[in-house]
Amino acid sequence: MPRYIALLRGINVGGNTMIKMMDLKAAFEECGFENVVTYINSGNIAFDVSQKFLQKPARSKGTGEIELTLVQTIEQAIKKHFDKQIPVMIRGQSAIVDILENNPFAGQFESHKEMHVLFLREEMPAEKLGQLLAAAPEGEHYAVIGRELYCHLPKGVIDSLLGKSFIEKKLKLAVTGRNWRTTEKLATL
Repeated sequence: MPRYIALLRGINVGGNTMIKMMDLKAAFEECGFENVVTYINSGNIAFDVSQKFLQKPARSKGTGEIELTLVQTIEQAIKKHFDKQIPVMIRGQSAIVDILENNPFAGQFESHKEMHVLFLREEMPAEKLGQLLAAAPEGEHYAVIGRELYCHLPKGVIDSLLGKSFIEKKLKLAVTGRNWRTTEKLATL
């Protein structure tokens, strides 16, 4: 069975958009997902997708189409169960392993606290990456591989472009971020 990771944006952060993980797990199980596991309280859910789910009528078998179907299913379930509009990003668990192995800043950071990964719905357009790189203060480093934006922030998140929501507000990109430690854990759930 293929295993996927759902990354929910902005839940249980700063007292906003509160959803209990055990309730979220139950909603995923009701969707027909199996072996559902949550990690910490910030919307990280690993789950297996049965062939039965993938073979429902009108479901394509391409990776992009499967992820889109999963996003739609999960976002609808969250709306139904919690009456909230929560953006969801989906990655196959094997893609998380690739993200870790392809880190362009490997060996350049002293602590996992310096590294973050932003998961995008779609690949970042080159002009938006150019805007980000042009705006980056000295010492901040960004790189895009596929639908992931790697952020090496030696001075921390708070005063960085990431901390100032530059990517969402100025570049208007749908993203959800995870620190490096969480990203490592997602590969093993």
